[in-house]
Amino acid sequence: MDEKTVVKENRQEFDETEFYKGKDLLIDIETYLKSGIHIGTKFKTGEMKRHIFKRRKDGLMVFNIETIDQRIRMLAKMLAKYNGKEIVVLARRLYGHKPARKLAAMIGAKEFVGRFIPGTFTNPQARIFYEPKIVIVTDPIADSQALKEATEVGIPVIAIAGSDSPLKNVDLVIPANNKGRKALALIYYLLTREILVERKEISREAFTAQVNDFEQEIDETQEEKPKRVVSRFARRPTGNRRRRD
Repeated sequence: MDEKTVVKENRQEFDETEFYKGKDLLIDIETYLKSGIHIGTKFKTGEMKRHIFKRRKDGLMVFNIETIDQRIRMLAKMLAKYNGKEIVVLARRLYGHKPARKLAAMIGAKEFVGRFIPGTFTNPQARIFYEPKIVIVTDPIADSQALKEATEVGIPVIAIAGSDSPLKNVDLVIPANNKGRKALALIYYLLTREILVERKEISREAFTAQVNDFEQEIDETQEEKPKRVVSRFARRPTGNRRRRD
């Protein structure tokens, strides 16, 4: 990164649209920015540190959109070499369900959304046993069981990784927002389109699907909320506790 870029980034009036202007991107920069694809959390793992572009004034980590764009291109070229049935895409988190299903349906891959049943990749006697050649996980934390099993049997793993994601046993990573509904929709939309283009099954101009087609529909009862973590050392209520002599 040159000195002018560093100086510009440190200015309060940093204009992301202007920064990426003129870059060769898979989709317009406004769509990228509106999706929040480049926004991480306030935390970062040591493994993800090298993927962080900058930290915002509010503490949120930020990824480089051009890097995300290049990773999607690279992975699309690689995945296009596989038969669709050799690819498995996984998403335990709600916001990844529809994007994963849509990608799988359009490229002929296998999808596992929701809870991943242990033994799916490792137990040949299991009813749902499946042997993919490559696996895509939407979140290395939420999809940890699948990641573990893929590693045990030597299946390469691609992961969409947020700033707080561990990268143990991940072979290739798309450093991006893996928690946002619109961000995941855009990632899977672009990956689907580019795989089909690389296969020469369709041109970008002829790809009629829209980003919204990949976006998970939700209602208030479905919306993902952070789970409350209760320490096992927390004090328990003592109001009706029977005294022991």
